[in-house]
Amino acid sequence: MKLYTKKGDRGITQLVGGSRVSKDERHVCAYGTLDEVNAWIGYAVTLCSGQTAAFSAELQEIQQCLFDAGHDLAVPFDRTRDRLDEKPVDWLEKRIDYYSEASPEIRQFILPGGSTLAAVLHLARTVTRRAEREIVALQKEAEISPVVLKFINRLSDYLFAAARYANVCMHVADISYNSERNHENN
Repeated sequence: MKLYTKKGDRGITQLVGGSRVSKDERHVCAYGTLDEVNAWIGYAVTLCSGQTAAFSAELQEIQQCLFDAGHDLAVPFDRTRDRLDEKPVDWLEKRIDYYSEASPEIRQFILPGGSTLAAVLHLARTVTRRAEREIVALQKEAEISPVVLKFINRLSDYLFAAARYANVCMHVADISYNSERNHENN
């Protein structure tokens, strides 16, 4: 099988099920952004070792779920064919609770960063938030599985909690936002 078909050279792509749409159509933008999230998470997996090795399998499962979510966005809405269900949402909530309890209490806003793994997880979080906005916009035009939006919303919370916990594992402090800093020295 060739990687290229030349069919996209005119800015058209095919959704699962056969309908042809413009590459800037909302479905394509939404699942394309999920692909971007998936790539950032794949990069995060490459950074998992030693104290953060346990993240690897978890993040790879999330990558699988992102493919399921992308599938559900690329096909006409049909509850019988949706691949993503509530189980991954429940699982993410349990992981969020665990990482939140194992991390220091939040007393002020946290800036993205700390360890390299935490910084990459924060990048994935921001792209996940963009995907969430695109899915919300898509919902205004087409019926989609409500579980996809729920999963993406939890995923951004998970990535925040996981980034903080990665810093705990690496013995790196979160970077707190300092609203009282002296601007004269900047």
